Amino acid sequence: MGNRRKSRELAIQALFFMDMNDRFAEEKLSLFCQNFLPSSQIRPFFLNLVRGVSSTRGEIDALIERFSNNWKISRMSGVDRNIMRVAVFEMLCCKDIPCKVSINEAIDLGKKFGTEESGAFVNGILDSIRLAMETEDISIPVNGRCEFIPDMPEPDLSGQDSDLEGEAGDVPEFSIEPEPEFYPQDENVSEQQQSESRSPETKKPRRTLIR
Repeated sequence: MGNRRKSRELAIQALFFMDMNDRFAEEKLSLFCQNFLPSSQIRPFFLNLVRGVSSTRGEIDALIERFSNNWKISRMSGVDRNIMRVAVFEMLCCKDIPCKVSINEAIDLGKKFGTEESGAFVNGILDSIRLAMETEDISIPVNGRCEFIPDMPEPDLSGQDSDLEGEAGDVPEFSIEPEPEFYPQDENVSEQQQSESRSPETKKPRRTLIR
């Protein structure tokens, strides 16, 4: 497994942790790193992805919703939406990475950490964004801190023992836990009608991050 794949996996887990706590802030990134300290080989790209997505999340989410055929970002799986956030940030802000590479990586991560439908779901939205980028001037505002800088400042790891730093291959694992089912939101259908149309028998366990 390459260092960038390891960085992506860890970035998705960090963003998932921040997402579940509803707080995309530097203090949450530092807390995550205190428990899952990334190795020096994967840390620069990992920090670039997490900080980049965190600072441009509003624009990225709006773009994902635009091409998601009436799916609200809040109704998507937490794993799926954070995989797509990382991929969209790469597509728009990491010019050294071809869009198709970012999409293929996202599909593979969706298959690994999501459900059977995650790969196709992620692919459909990201490929629509890629095609739109060929005909439209799609961009998100990025400050200098989000550009790929190998010596980006470290998160605050005060009190962290240096011998906790893992090897390059050490990436925390996801566990499988039940997660509330999610459904497309149709603006023309009431919440009661949507609730009545849901079938409990079709619910499946979702993969979520160990916290």
